[in-house]
Amino acid sequence: MQQQKKIILLALITGVVLMVAKFGAYLITSSNFVLTDAAESIVNVLASSFAFYSIYLALQPRDRNHPYGHGKVEFFSVFVEGTLICIAGLGILIKSTYNIFYPHQIHDLLMGVYIIGVTGVINGGLGYYMIKRGKMLKSITIEADGRHLITDMVTAAGLVAGLLLIYFTKIDLLDSILSILVALYIFFVGYKLLRKSVSGLMDETDFELVQEILTILNDKRRVEWIDFHNFRAQKYGNELHIDCHMTLPNYFDLNKVHEEVSLVDQLISKAASVKTEFFIHADPCLPDCCHYCNIPNCPIRSEAKTSDITWTMENITRNKKHFEQ
Repeated sequence: MQQQKKIILLALITGVVLMVAKFGAYLITSSNFVLTDAAESIVNVLASSFAFYSIYLALQPRDRNHPYGHGKVEFFSVFVEGTLICIAGLGILIKSTYNIFYPHQIHDLLMGVYIIGVTGVINGGLGYYMIKRGKMLKSITIEADGRHLITDMVTAAGLVAGLLLIYFTKIDLLDSILSILVALYIFFVGYKLLRKSVSGLMDETDFELVQEILTILNDKRRVEWIDFHNFRAQKYGNELHIDCHMTLPNYFDLNKVHEEVSLVDQLISKAASVKTEFFIHADPCLPDCCHYCNIPNCPIRSEAKTSDITWTMENITRNKKHFEQ
């Protein structure tokens, strides 16, 4: 988490410097097109500030009121960032539409090209770095901030091309038209961030992570693990919490059951790319489980094994043993 705080702090300081540069470019050019980038830079600074606080809060240990920790604040951070981006896009859209009907003079476009170009390169480099580090650290806050900066880079590239087009064609109306197109793109990016944050706050399954867990379980499965079902996953910050039912031989005593449950937890904690906590409810096997049970010389087997069942997203998420599906 300390690494995350340093990365967000770097993004915050960089954002403040670039925001000043972009508003300087707007004052020089009076271009709505440049204003789109300058307005979004305010979002960068506000979002990075809130992200810095959310990282700090996520560091706090579990307590009575937050038994799963404070990691979900990262989803709220992404929600705030997405909302701010949508507001910025809407504001730019309104102003640019207004200036189509009430145009104003723009000037010194080449200076604006130089300033926006440099800020775009800086944002692009920082954005790629933050996405890479965010994935490594399993932090959606850092990754979301990085993707926002990549959006800034793309916007800057469009700005440079658009300003050069306006400069060479001398068609000032293009300034407002291109600004509207950029505003729509910014609004779309904000929507995607909102969608991602809401899915996390609503405990939507992260299928990519769950599939990784399933691959490990299938590769390392023990014969004692007859099946998994009622499998549910929730992500809190950079931690994955899973609760499920696990079918074990009904003649196991409590110590043996505890041993097998612990082995699952240790296996995933060691092999998975994300910190995972398991809550496992142990179910006793039934005679109908025998046809897919791998235990050799089972003392209570009622029929021979006749099939192998691979654990998939479909069969583990149902609240049924596999023979009932």
